[in-house]
Amino acid sequence: MSSVSIDMSGEIKKAAATTNATNVASAKRMKEFKQFDIVSDYSDHYFASLNLGFFGKKKDCFTNANSGVLKKIMQEWKILKNSLPETIYVRAYEERMDLLRAVIVGAAGTPYDDGLFFFDFAFPPDYPNSPPKAYYHSHGYHLNPNLYGDGKVCLSLLNTWNGEKEARWNPCKSTILQVLVSLQGLVLNEKPYYNEPGRRHSQNKKLSKRYNSMMFLLSCRTMLALLRKPPRSFEGFVHEHFCTRANFILQAFKANTVCSAAFGHHQDNVSHFFFEGSVKLHQKTKLYLELENAFTKNTASVTKLAFTDDTKNEALVLHTSNNEGLYQSKQIWGLIGLVLSIVCLPLLFSVFLELVG
Repeated sequence: MSSVSIDMSGEIKKAAATTNATNVASAKRMKEFKQFDIVSDYSDHYFASLNLGFFGKKKDCFTNANSGVLKKIMQEWKILKNSLPETIYVRAYEERMDLLRAVIVGAAGTPYDDGLFFFDFAFPPDYPNSPPKAYYHSHGYHLNPNLYGDGKVCLSLLNTWNGEKEARWNPCKSTILQVLVSLQGLVLNEKPYYNEPGRRHSQNKKLSKRYNSMMFLLSCRTMLALLRKPPRSFEGFVHEHFCTRANFILQAFKANTVCSAAFGHHQDNVSHFFFEGSVKLHQKTKLYLELENAFTKNTASVTKLAFTDDTKNEALVLHTSNNEGLYQSKQIWGLIGLVLSIVCLPLLFSVFLELVG
């Protein structure tokens, strides 16, 4: 038993060293990824067919150098290039100046920590008199009162929510940068449960914690969707981010022991979620293993540590013990094969000699 433990310890150390080396290389490449850049491929942009005239011709306001709209968009580009916060990345499009794509990295201390949240924007033909249109890449998950499963973004600054007049879009002052910072700080925040107007004065900390726990799990599911199909022009970013942050995400998952389930019974006129008890252990384990496998396939070299929590994760313990049992079984059969070959070979050789003689 001790020899097996020593072997396991050695494997963990090797995996950890590999992970560290991978993380260093990924972190270096992450720094080389520009926060603002102009790219060409907008084919998967949600608003790719918007703002087009007959036969797909671009509207004059987005192509005419003397257009006030175009000049305003160029100003926005300049602001984004010089003033983006560290955890927001933006891509503009060479052939479609009316489109933008942004990703916000979930902040530490929130249920969205280390998640990637993608938004597509389209400037309208009368910009800045009207705010930009926004679409959230939800992958079907409603992980915030302001971000719907159908991609709708509810934000006063976008005039998609009835907020105070001062919080709504102001053609003279508002910018796309303000929209991004608002999404990061006001929407993807530490206690999103209270984003819902009816809950803002609630003191129900228990429900807030449960909501955070569920949103973290939905954020993890979003990670899996992004790894399967990253948005264009961000493929390398998604790959390197999850290479660098894989172990931190898995550790956070294991720390997320108080989990509640949201089973999708959402109605716009009722409530965002009905709470139906704790997430079943096998479901939590399954999601953890899916994440671990996805990160491994993503060449993150995830260090495989036993996943147990205070409630004793029987499913994963069984998974681990089955693997160890299979390994020990192979060793035993290998030893039996060696013994049989030593005993039987001389006998077979003597029989062969008799037959030849």
